[in-house]
Amino acid sequence: MKPTISSMDIDRTKNWRVLIYGKPGTGKTSLVRLLTGKTLVLDLDDSSKVLEKTPGITVQPFDRAHPSAEWKDFLTTLKQRLEGYDNFVVDNVSAFQKDWFVEQGRNSKNGIRNELQDYSGWTNYFTRIMTVIFMNAQCNVLVTAWEDTREITTDAGQSFSQYVPAIRDSVRDGLLGLSDVVGRLMVNPQTNGRGVILQPSDSIFAKNRLDNRTVIPAEDLFKFGSEKHDVPTPPVPDGPGEQGPAKSGDGAQSCTNS
Repeated sequence: MKPTISSMDIDRTKNWRVLIYGKPGTGKTSLVRLLTGKTLVLDLDDSSKVLEKTPGITVQPFDRAHPSAEWKDFLTTLKQRLEGYDNFVVDNVSAFQKDWFVEQGRNSKNGIRNELQDYSGWTNYFTRIMTVIFMNAQCNVLVTAWEDTREITTDAGQSFSQYVPAIRDSVRDGLLGLSDVVGRLMVNPQTNGRGVILQPSDSIFAKNRLDNRTVIPAEDLFKFGSEKHDVPTPPVPDGPGEQGPAKSGDGAQSCTNS
């Protein structure tokens, strides 16, 4: 067991874990441009083209036809691969989930259809992957996903459709629990401005345990700890992409720092 540490020595924004989800095309991959320091992007959905000629970013291609072998190779050398990087981006886990089930279908008896054991196997497999990354990566970790909806029932018995990251229920809660921040990226169709919802509601799954911000412009996402505590927190917008006030700050850490 590791030695105890004083709460006075805890830095909540060091080596943060952030999950951002949204519709395809809303600019999740483009958020990588906003990160400070050196960044390694594991490109699970071939969307890294939008990062063209961005300084400080290295892209690791991923063979989508053989995801299991690719992940085994990557995780075996995770420490060496992340050495010298401040940020690691997994983009995106929804695409990886689809590719993994396609691969399992090819390996099934009929060569197409998934078998029952694939679904329980996915729960253990995905959980192990993300736990290894979140626990062992000595740097900031950004994970992206597409969005989906699920039906929830409140304590009062009311039912709502809630936006959530597009991954299977069996692994979603575990991943969300490991993340420091979960935000829904939205675009205002009138202004094309992008905003991130960090405050949970019946209609949107979100969380933020790094600071007090609830609704922010996308460009301020990684400026953790920059909120002014004497300013009232803006409400969560009703429409997509409505933005809160801009703020400043930063919080990058090196993968080589423990």
